[in-house]
Amino acid sequence: MVEKFRKIFGSSLLSLNEVALVLGLSAIASQILALIRDRIFAYTFGTGRTLDIYYAAFKIPDFLFVTVASLVSMTVLIPYFTREYNNNKEGAKIFLDSVFTVFFWMLIVSAIITFFLIPKLSYFVAPGFSLGERLEFIKLSRALLFSPLFLGLSGHIASIVQSFKKFFVYALSPVLYNVGIIIGILFFYPHFGLMGLAMGVILGSIFHFAIQWPTAKATGFAPSFTRKILWPKVREVLLVSVPRTLTLGSAQLAAILITSFASFLSAGSIAVYNLAFNLQSVPLSIIGVSFSMAAFPTLSALFAVGKKESFIRELSQAARQIIFWSLPATALFIVLRAQIVRTIFGSGRFDWTSTRLVAAALAIFAISLVAQGLVFLFVRGYYATGRTRAPLYSNIVSAIIIVALAPSLLYLYSHIEIFRYFIQALLRVTDVPGTEILMLPLAYSIGIIVNMILHWYFFSREFGFLPVFSTSLRHPLYTAILSGSVAYGGLAIFDGLFNLDTLSGIFLQGFLSGTLGIISGVALLYLLKNEEFSALISALGYKFWRSSAILPPPEDLPQ
Repeated sequence: MVEKFRKIFGSSLLSLNEVALVLGLSAIASQILALIRDRIFAYTFGTGRTLDIYYAAFKIPDFLFVTVASLVSMTVLIPYFTREYNNNKEGAKIFLDSVFTVFFWMLIVSAIITFFLIPKLSYFVAPGFSLGERLEFIKLSRALLFSPLFLGLSGHIASIVQSFKKFFVYALSPVLYNVGIIIGILFFYPHFGLMGLAMGVILGSIFHFAIQWPTAKATGFAPSFTRKILWPKVREVLLVSVPRTLTLGSAQLAAILITSFASFLSAGSIAVYNLAFNLQSVPLSIIGVSFSMAAFPTLSALFAVGKKESFIRELSQAARQIIFWSLPATALFIVLRAQIVRTIFGSGRFDWTSTRLVAAALAIFAISLVAQGLVFLFVRGYYATGRTRAPLYSNIVSAIIIVALAPSLLYLYSHIEIFRYFIQALLRVTDVPGTEILMLPLAYSIGIIVNMILHWYFFSREFGFLPVFSTSLRHPLYTAILSGSVAYGGLAIFDGLFNLDTLSGIFLQGFLSGTLGIISGVALLYLLKNEEFSALISALGYKFWRSSAILPPPEDLPQ
């Protein structure tokens, strides 16, 4: 049994579909736990000020994570490690130790400085909070600073794990992260209040790191502290990381400003935004993030050996897969939004008003699912080539658009009655209070779509035309239309068969309608003999857990 688990944790995966499948299954497990986590939050707090404080308290630690803790994460470190490994294995170890030592102390110093700045920053992040709410926010934010410390170390270790294509153990880390948070909700919160929630997050971040450490150590490249720092190479990595850090920082700054705007709205607005955002992250993680992460090591290796055509082909294949599976998901999420939200969150203090607000916000987020997935992919494509400046420009423009649109749309919504009525009627929330929050996800989705267009344009101009819009890509559009239409018809059919005042009735209506939509989509793909659908079936039939622990071929990975 021990040997079997050793093979599972140590196995190396080779093809894009195999790796995407493993990461996709992990994303499903992680997202299921995340939904359980959010359901407990919704049940316990509803969309009230307590949950607003909890979500807002993450913003400063998250900013520290994206600007410092992820400064030398796998998207930047893997290409450099690949180069060093190809030249000299011993030199690659010294390189990793040097980067790790500098990175660790930067992280510690930044966390200490941030700890003392949080009281001042609270006026920027949550200016709409009362004095008592701000004090809770400060305590919680300070405690959550431990999370980016462990997640940053985990991201550093993930560079090693993914370089050797040990995706299985990497895939477990987000699952265990959510396990830790759930432990905090169930066992720590009853005794320590909001601080117990922070303790659960910290525990999850420790799990995230600890699960990857044994595998990294087994490769012989687990980082350690050193006094002999290779400053020129560390400087090179940090200089390349700066544009990436600014890229992520701009997006996180936009998220902070969104929270700042929401803090002035009715109590629970921050919770509505974040619960809807977390729900739309389910298909995004399963599809967009999985294919992007699966493609990244191969993209890095192909570009490192000068195989530009293969590089473009690999990225185009991943882009087609993301578009192919995201479009039907978008249609189903828009059509079944109320059933999804009510089934997942509809209990305890989460009332019908909260359901309709979160469902409407979810529909708005869903329109940018394809764009979000492709942005993930293009950013990793750039990082695989060592070019980190191009994503910076697109993300800054996107962040500016989001930040500018948020107050502009809020103003239009409150002053132009026909615009407000159009949004409310379209999303069926004309009689629901607090609908002004819907302008914030709308600003986000517009900004992300612009971001995707800019990434596509700049990437195509620099590397050549991406052969993505082939004939077969008409299939996902047909599938999305058919699946959405069938699911919508199913809602009308099952409306009279179930008691929609009960959770079971809402669930059965949404589940059966969604099932009919999915079946119709699968049938259409089968009749069209779609290539992406056939590839998924082949990947599902591959028993990756029985594969031997082998190193990738020389042309694909470092030696």
